[in-house]
Order: sequence, then C-alpha cells, then structure tokens
Amino acid sequence: MSVSLGVLGPVEAWDASGAAVPLKGPRHREVLARLVAARGRVVPVDVLTADLWEDPPEGAVGAIRTFVGALRRALEPDRPPRTPPRLIVTVGPGYALRTDAVDARRFEKAAEADEPPLKLLTSLDAALALWRGPAYAEFADALWARPERARLAELRLRAVERRARALLDLGRAAEAVPDLDADAHAHPWREELWRLLALALYRTGRQADALNVLRAARHELAERLGLDPGPGLRDLETAILRQDGELAGPGDAAARVWASATAAHDRAAPGAGPRLEAAVGLMRGLAVTGGGGLLAAREHRAAAVEAAEELGDPDLTARVIGAYDVPANWTRSDDPGQAARVVAAARRTLDRLPPGTPPGTRARLLATIALESRGDGSARAREAAAEAERIARGLEDPALLVFALNGAYMQSFAHTGLSAGRALIGAEILDLSVRHGLVSYEILGHLIGLQSACAVAHFGTADMHAARLDELAERHDRPLTTVFTTWYRALRLAEDPTVDLAAKEAAYRAAVAVLEPAGMPGLSAGLPALASLCLRLRHGLPPEPGDSALYGPFEPWVLPILRPDADPREVPDPPHDLLAEALWALLALAARERGDLGTLRRAQSALLPASGELAGAASGLVSLGPVALFRG
Repeated sequence: MSVSLGVLGPVEAWDASGAAVPLKGPRHREVLARLVAARGRVVPVDVLTADLWEDPPEGAVGAIRTFVGALRRALEPDRPPRTPPRLIVTVGPGYALRTDAVDARRFEKAAEADEPPLKLLTSLDAALALWRGPAYAEFADALWARPERARLAELRLRAVERRARALLDLGRAAEAVPDLDADAHAHPWREELWRLLALALYRTGRQADALNVLRAARHELAERLGLDPGPGLRDLETAILRQDGELAGPGDAAARVWASATAAHDRAAPGAGPRLEAAVGLMRGLAVTGGGGLLAAREHRAAAVEAAEELGDPDLTARVIGAYDVPANWTRSDDPGQAARVVAAARRTLDRLPPGTPPGTRARLLATIALESRGDGSARAREAAAEAERIARGLEDPALLVFALNGAYMQSFAHTGLSAGRALIGAEILDLSVRHGLVSYEILGHLIGLQSACAVAHFGTADMHAARLDELAERHDRPLTTVFTTWYRALRLAEDPTVDLAAKEAAYRAAVAVLEPAGMPGLSAGLPALASLCLRLRHGLPPEPGDSALYGPFEPWVLPILRPDADPREVPDPPHDLLAEALWALLALAARERGDLGTLRRAQSALLPASGELAGAASGLVSLGPVALFRG
C-alpha cells in the first residue's frame, strides 16, 4: 500500500485512495511525527524516550517498540510476515523514516522551485494548499517539534512572499493585497511582507494607503523590536513619494475593484481580525459571480480561515468560518481537500469555544461542517446538520435557519430515493427566503425544487422553478444559476420522446458550453462525457469511443460499460450524492449484460427506494430513464 504522511496541520496518514489510515493513540502519532521531523535521520530509542516523556516510566523502551510495531502494521498492512519494513526501518540504536511522501517535503520542494511567474504561482498555490493548519498542530508544546515548526513556518512565509512577487510580476497586484495585509499584520517583524503590501497598494492606485502601510511598518518595528526600517522599506517610501515610474505595474481592472472595496474598511478597522471578517463578507458576494470569482472566493476563504486560526482566537475563527454562508446546491465539492481542511478547522474551533458562546455561533460552525462534508455519508456530518437545524429553529433566526437547512439538504443522501424529503427542505428554504428577502437562498430553494421535481418526472413543476430561476438570475446577475437551468432544459428535451436524438445532442452541447467557464470543477469534471453516455444508452446506442479518463470521477462506474475486461464486482458503491441513482443504474446495466447476478442484486437493492424515480434526474442534469428499467 502506498502511504503518504501529513504534518502541515494535525499529523495524519493516507492510503493510495486518499482514505485516512488509523494511527491509534497520541503516542503512536507522536512517534511518527518525531520520525518525520528527523527528515530521514536516525532517531535513537533513548532520544525518542526522552522526547515522549519528561520522566520516562519503567518499560519506556518496550513501549516505544510497541508503538513502532503498531505503526508499521498500520502503514504497511500488506507487508508479508517476516519481511523487513520499508517505511519505518531499524538502524543501529534507533529508527528512521524512509519515505519522501510527506506533505512537508512536497511543500518544501514546491516552495523553493525556480520557475517563471505564472508557473511559480501555480506551484506555490498548490504548495500552500497543503497546509491544513499549523505544522505538527497537536505537538505545539513538544520541545522536539519547536525547531521544525519554526523552520516550516519560515518556509511558509517565504512562499507567501514569493507568491506575492509572482502576482506583482503578472500584473495582478490587487489579488495580492488581502493575503499580504493579513500576513503582514500577523507577522509584523517581516519587513518584506510590509514592502510587498505597500508596493501592491501603490500599483492598484492607492498611494496614500501604501504610505500609511509603510508608516505602520515603521511603528511596528520600533514598538516591537526597537528597530528602524531597513533599506527596502526606506527606498520604497522614497520611490512612492517621487512617484517613480519603475514602481508601476500592469493593472487588473477586476482585481482593482476588489481591492478598492476593502480600502474604506482597512482604514476604519485596521486590526487583523476585522479585516478577516470583512474579507469573508466580500468573498460571499464574489462566490456567486461564477468563473474566476468563485475560484478566488474559495481560495481566499481558505486563507482567511487559516489566518484566523493562527491568531489563536476561537471566537474570531468561528466568525470567519461561519460568515461564509454561501448557498450550495451541488453535492460534489469543487475542492475536496480544501473542504476537509475547513471541516477540520470548524471542528477544532467548536472544541475551543469558551463557555457562554452564543448558540448561533455553534450552529454556523455545525452547518459549515454539514455543508463541506457533502457526499461523504458520515454519521458525524449528519449529526452536525441535525444539531445546527435544531439550534437555528430555537433561535427563530431565518438567515441562520436557511443556512442550517442547506446543511441538512447536503446530508439528505443517506440512500437513494430521497427526493421527496429534499423537496420539503427546498420548499421551506424557499418560503423563508421569499418572506425575508434572502435572494441567494431563494435561488437555492428553486434549484432544490427543480431537481426534486425532475426526479419524479414532474416536469411542469420543474419548468415553473426553471422560469423563476431565470428571472432571478437576470435581475440579480447570478450567472451560475443559468448553468443549472440550461442543463435542466437539455434533460427536459432528452426525456421528450417526440424530439430526435440530434436535437437532444445539440441541447447538451449548448449546456456544456455554458458549463466550461463557470468555475465549478466539482460539477463539471466528467459531466459532459456522462451526459453523452446517458443520452446514447437511453436511445439504445453504444457509448462513443474515447478515453475513459474523460469521465473523471464517474470512471469506476462507467468502465464496466466501456470495457469488457472491467469487472463490475470491483466497482465501489457510488458516493451519497445527486448522481447516486444514475451510477447505481450504470452498475446494474453492466452487471445484467455480464450475467453478474451478485452485483446486479447489489445494485437493484440500492435502487429499491428510488423505484418511482428517473435514474439520475434528481441531479437536474442527466437521466437514464425510469429506475424500474434497472430493477426488472
């Protein structure tokens, strides 16, 4: 089994599929973390003992060996008996870790890459995304961890600075401002962060703000360290006062608007906490613009959560996490790794909230967990959704309740055939949002209503929701909404027996065209190929020839249809989401064609609760026809 290790946050291990590897107790995790921190060097047993215990107990050496044995079994479960371990090896008087599959090492390599600005920016974004929290998070007080934590924190700040320089080099100065602002105030001794922030502000036309930043840097350095600004800050201030032409950089109109929107708040509330909260407010608006706006909002939201945690204020972190109450309809995350980090941060924050915290704060964290855990089918996420809804109903706060109901919707996929329950959730969201002027949630309510009506072929009801969605999209400039209604109309046409195949294919081509620039990889990955396959199968045609990789996340359930050598028995259960019925139907179809009765019974059993629905139509995107066709 190929295992990767993570220390940029809580210490974790993952198998080749990305599933977490259980590491037993905290001592096991600390031994593993200590070996990672050694970076391939041997750690003698007596050093491990001294690191784990201030006053080692009798039998400590034997305990270390027990911990190492358990770790070896967890990390190499397929290793044959009496064969030497490959990951944690015994070397002389101690142990060493022999692997480069560690997030800290990947980060270090990417953060120090020498590449052109655009490629460097991509590399640094990927590197910084590896951080799930402070390095070696649960061992912050361990003496052995302090040097490595400090080294990695320094590398991260250098990567942040390099990323800002890349943005400046690319003429995207305004994009660099929010992160630089937060990082400069969080690390006021870093002169380069102040310099880059001032330069970015100057290049977005904010000369006065740039000079104010340099004055703030001078004050921070003098107050905290008793130092005068270095030559980099002094030279920049002189160049700005002279309006030196060499400071100018290419502009980005959209990014300049973003930066300008934060300027007034920056001046009125200069603290890091207020800035982070204000930034989340901007991200909420940005997220519904589609395309680059959605991607930027997601990226900055993750950075804001991380920055809030680093400030060590759980109340602030809770507000930063909970304020991003952007409605979500699609049940596959655009960035599963980022979603998992947000969930982990929300759970850590719940544990750290002080007594007397308002219940609404807890409800927002719980609703966030439910939303960001979409598709995983976990009991903890369902419990979080239920508790958030219970708290919200007790507080009689409509904005909080629709947020909590959105979490309940995301956790309403325990099995197939639950569209009726989702229709009730959508109806309540719609009622609340119309009565209280919550436009974004009004859109969500109509989307849920449209999908639920599609699932049971109530296309008249779905048409009504689609028409209202188009009106709201035009009135409130919500381009992402049009993506869903365009796809719905392609599905609607596909289910009309009087329309020929060519017209249906043309409708789906139009739907793909509006999907591509939408900036929703969780929706778009593999969907065009899946739509084509569903349409052809619906008309009794074989799949079009092509690479199975085009199906993206749907590939496991499509392979037995495409390739005779693919074994349906090896296909896992589909995720708990809007396309579960379609994927189970594909598996049933492949099993029936192969005469694989065991897999066929498994798929038919899963589809039983959805017997009165159209397979896949609950998505509002594709359909394989009545589920009953796959249960006969």
